[in-house]
Amino acid sequence: MAIVVKSSEEIDKIRKSSRIVAEVLEAMKQYVKPGVSTGKLDAVAEEIIRSHGATPSFKNYHGYPASICASVDDCVIHGIPSEKQILKEGQIISIDVGACLDGFHGDAARTYAVGEISDLARKMIEAAEASFWAGMEYAKEGNHLHEISGAIEKKAKSYGCSVIRDFVGHGVGALLHEDPAIPNYKPVGRGPKLTAGMTLAIEPMLAAGDWAVDVLEDGWTTVSRDGSLTSHYENSILITPTGYEILTML
Repeated sequence: MAIVVKSSEEIDKIRKSSRIVAEVLEAMKQYVKPGVSTGKLDAVAEEIIRSHGATPSFKNYHGYPASICASVDDCVIHGIPSEKQILKEGQIISIDVGACLDGFHGDAARTYAVGEISDLARKMIEAAEASFWAGMEYAKEGNHLHEISGAIEKKAKSYGCSVIRDFVGHGVGALLHEDPAIPNYKPVGRGPKLTAGMTLAIEPMLAAGDWAVDVLEDGWTTVSRDGSLTSHYENSILITPTGYEILTML
C-alpha cells in the first residue's frame, strides 16, 4: 500500500470527521469520574458520533465490539468498555475514538485523570502529550517521517518513560489505518519524505516501566507486561505547505 496524498475535497471530509472525534474527547472530560462505567463512556461517545450522521470507526473493525477503546492504568490500548468496569479515584484512562463521515475517518486519543491522581500518573499524562508536541516540531513538508518518531522518543525518555514498540501510529483517510506506519521511536533510516496533503495519526504510547506488552485472551486488551502505568495521546494531523494542521482539536 502506498502513502495516499489527499485532495482538498478529501481533506475537507477528514476535517469534518476529525472534528466529531474532537467533540467526543471534549465531552469525555465531564464524564470521566469515579463511579462511572467505561460502558457508559462508550454509549456517550457513540451517541455523539451518530448525532452527526457519522459512524464509529472502531465498532466491528476486525470484530472490535465497541465505539471507543477505554484503557485503564496498565492497559496501553484496546481496552474494551464494559458496564462492569467502574472507574475508581486515582486511576487514569486513555480513550481512543474514531469517527467515519462520508467515507473518511478521524482518529484521536487522550489520557484522563479519574479524580485525584498520583504524581506518577500526572507525569504519564503530561509525558504522552509533550512527546506528541515534540514530534510536531518536525511535521512539515520536506522533513522525513522518522524525524517525528525520533523526537517523540527523545521527549518520552526525558520523562523517564519507555515507548511502546509493538504498536505505532499510521496514515488515516478512506481507511482507518493507512500507510505509513509511524513508530514512536527512531528506526533505522529516515522514512518517507513528508508531503503536503498527507494525513497522519501520530500517537505516542508510553509506559512508566518497560515497553514490553501482552495482549490478553480477548485478543484486544493490551497491557504493560510489568504492570506499570501507561498513557496515550493521539491526533490526526494534516501536513500543509507551511507546516501542519491538527484536525482532531476543537
